[in-house]
Amino acid sequence: MALSVRTLDDGAWVSVADERRTGASELWRVTGVCGCPIAEFVVEGVTDVAVDGRTVAAETYGRCITCGRSTTTGPIPVGRVLEGRYEPIDRNAVRRPVGASSTV
Repeated sequence: MALSVRTLDDGAWVSVADERRTGASELWRVTGVCGCPIAEFVVEGVTDVAVDGRTVAAETYGRCITCGRSTTTGPIPVGRVLEGRYEPIDRNAVRRPVGASSTV
């Protein structure tokens, strides 16, 4: 079963199977986007979305509310495709860009 994955509303949302799943104005806990050990990152927009294996990842831009740094990210996991359905990443989980290494 194939699921469509795309951005909606000029980068405001990640859509999976034509449902808005994650998007702008959300607060993510992310490593590797600024000098903070764990950034409290406010997503201001989604620039791209893709599936790598089972992982659905979004490239975004936003700001760390702790240090104030604005940045564009590499692909950050937002969910997984398991048995043909989408499962979102736990909102409290610490995320890291795909391919980035971290000791956190």
